[in-house]
Amino acid sequence: MALGYTGRFAPSPTGLLHAGSLLAALASWLDARARGGQWLVRIEDVDTPRCVPGADQTILQQLATCGMVSDQPVLWQNQRTAAYQVALDTLISRGWAYPCGCSRKDIETAIEATQAPSVARHQAAVYPGTCRAGLKGKPARAWRLNVQAVQTALDLPLATLWQDRRLGPQQQNVSAEVGDFVLRRADGLWAYQLAVVVDDAAQGISHVVRGEDLADNTARQILLQQALDLPTPQYLHTPLVLGNNGEKLSKQNGAMALDLQHPLRALNAAAQALGLPAMPEHTPIAQALTQWTTVFVRNSKPQPR
Repeated sequence: MALGYTGRFAPSPTGLLHAGSLLAALASWLDARARGGQWLVRIEDVDTPRCVPGADQTILQQLATCGMVSDQPVLWQNQRTAAYQVALDTLISRGWAYPCGCSRKDIETAIEATQAPSVARHQAAVYPGTCRAGLKGKPARAWRLNVQAVQTALDLPLATLWQDRRLGPQQQNVSAEVGDFVLRRADGLWAYQLAVVVDDAAQGISHVVRGEDLADNTARQILLQQALDLPTPQYLHTPLVLGNNGEKLSKQNGAMALDLQHPLRALNAAAQALGLPAMPEHTPIAQALTQWTTVFVRNSKPQPR
């Protein structure tokens, strides 16, 4: 048994599971089982306006139909706001978080004034640090992490480095490529980056297995882990399921909810995307999961670059 292995699947109930989310669920479940660890489920409903009523319970039912049930009680982020406030207060007390009064238009205007490109990674503008030195009379809207302050205080390199178990060596200069990112939003909701870091630590997550589209978040999360004196899990980012337009299959991209009248068909599709063999049509779900577990680890080694 892998000492202290705890993995997780953390869906957002903004809709039901689709083929892409099932792939991430299956990969995380198989990795935990292959290493003799625990597999937990966390409902990431911190963005409450986008959550669909009842979707959380339906997601749990979908997972159970596919043979995957959390080894501990399910955690809901909307019950964790006090823990997020403690984390923010810690960062403020260390001088590493500051209030921001900028709207999106303010940020675009500030970037245009520097003659820098107004759009960068994932169509998101890099925050130029407008409020880092103070609000200058503007009312506070959000709270941001002072990335440079954290890196200087902790003597960290400009580029955050990590080793992905599938993608190999990774790095990102958060200050240059993202800027001071949001911890608490202007609408008062907690930002994903802070919530996921606090919850991974609280649940003792040692291994994170998730879709490759989330790899871009990893450097920010590692910085927050370092700023909050929290452990950094090992990361593995899985291949993505693509839609007909070649983009990542997602709820925003018109992904259809899983048809689980024949759950093995859905699981076979996810397994094949992970490089695992398809199981015969009448294979019991439990047997299929066991057979896939035996071959999963060798398929999750870093790819040659």
